Amino acid sequence: MELTAIRREGATVATAADFALAPAGRISLPRAPQLPRFGLPLSGTALARTAAQIYDTDLVVDLGDAIGSGRWWRGFGTLGLLIGTALALGSHTPSLVAPAPPPLSPSKLEEARFDRISPLAFGSVTGRQVPANAMVRRLAETPERPRVELSANIGSGGLEGALRRAGVGRDDLEVISGLLRGISSLSGGKPGTGLNIVLGRRESKAVPRPLEFLSYRASFENKVEIKRGADGQLAVKNIPIRIDNTPLRVTGEVGGSLQRAARAAGLPANIVAEYMRQLGYAMDIQRDIGKRDKFEIIVSHRRAETGETEMGQLLYAGLMNGRSNVSLMRWGNSGEFFWQTGEGVRKGLIRTPVQGARQSSGFGMRFHPLLGYSRMHQGVDFAARAGTPILASAGGRVVLAGWGGGYGNVVVLDHGKGMRTRYAHMQSIGVRNGQQVSQGQQIGRVGSTGLSTGPHLHYEVWMNGKPVDPRSVKLLGGSQLGGADLQKFRGEMARLKKLPAAGSAG
Repeated sequence: MELTAIRREGATVATAADFALAPAGRISLPRAPQLPRFGLPLSGTALARTAAQIYDTDLVVDLGDAIGSGRWWRGFGTLGLLIGTALALGSHTPSLVAPAPPPLSPSKLEEARFDRISPLAFGSVTGRQVPANAMVRRLAETPERPRVELSANIGSGGLEGALRRAGVGRDDLEVISGLLRGISSLSGGKPGTGLNIVLGRRESKAVPRPLEFLSYRASFENKVEIKRGADGQLAVKNIPIRIDNTPLRVTGEVGGSLQRAARAAGLPANIVAEYMRQLGYAMDIQRDIGKRDKFEIIVSHRRAETGETEMGQLLYAGLMNGRSNVSLMRWGNSGEFFWQTGEGVRKGLIRTPVQGARQSSGFGMRFHPLLGYSRMHQGVDFAARAGTPILASAGGRVVLAGWGGGYGNVVVLDHGKGMRTRYAHMQSIGVRNGQQVSQGQQIGRVGSTGLSTGPHLHYEVWMNGKPVDPRSVKLLGGSQLGGADLQKFRGEMARLKKLPAAGSAG
């Protein structure tokens, strides 16, 4: 096949590949492409050729590609032309002319120092202090705030003392005293109670500020607000506070120490001490209490709607050991505790007249550590820290309070019906001869006077002139509930024991 090349000016030349792909004996050359913008063929006039060259020119040249080629040099020249044009135009920009400020004088410089921002370490100050000039005048007295808001607490001087210290005048105090009549008193008030006070504007410093507002907790059940009205008169408003009087019931396991377990359950020390004292009337707390025994304590308790709580007196004392369970409840105006059967708990002797003590020696024959031979030990010994309070195991009259030879400082009580008790080796004596004492009353403190090897209480019980084992003493006569009173007592005990436990320790 004969290859024929037809060349047209400005047209694309057919290649050998075009001929190879064409049908046998025939080949047609493509038409000249049209310019998109001008719609003119590439062949023809010089104008068309120039337009095509401009259209194909790449104005953005990558100077990192084909370095040294004609296209690269053209791009480099374009960049230099742009830079030169920018420099030429920038060199003819006119300068802005303004007068220079004069230097500051030392006084002006000191004044300006307070307006600048600088680190505190370099002596920076805040605010603006302007030196005095002819327009500044000295005030006759320092201006006062129109009202003063403050907080105070009631102290030993009562409400009146706290208000006087806050600056309330005598006239206002007299008005407040009249307003609080029947609600509270100026001389009263629980120490530590907070006061919110607002004092108003006064005519001069020679008179006290008038009271505008006073608010405080007058009691656990109510709050008092005193406010000055639009007519200038003070008025009182008593705001009652709702109280929940449900008693608080706490249970737990004795563990290593009954006293520590009760304190760990959140009970205050005075409640725990009262609980231990009442148990001491009913059982030997040194011998009859085990680690797995359960204690139960119920106390009077009040909770205000504002969140404050107040704990009252012990209502119920219980201990469950599976052998001799104890259930004691306070009853009557005297506050005496009774067994669940209605028997008074104080009809017997306190088994352990020293709180928190342990029995170190029992009743009977023993070897005396100081005398060096065996003899009859006519009582029991309770080891305790020096200074621990000693309690009267029953009510009676003091027949001896003083030095007793080998007994050291000793107290002897006569309980009537032939019974006497002796308390020896005391550090100090808290009663006198002939004095009447009640059961549980403190009569002295543990010591180590006389024939003693260390701080302890030697405790004896005598019946009709003979020493007996304190643990075997028969009960004395005591109170006994009966009839309707006994039914009410049992009903109240059942109600208290059904209360949900609010806390526990185990």
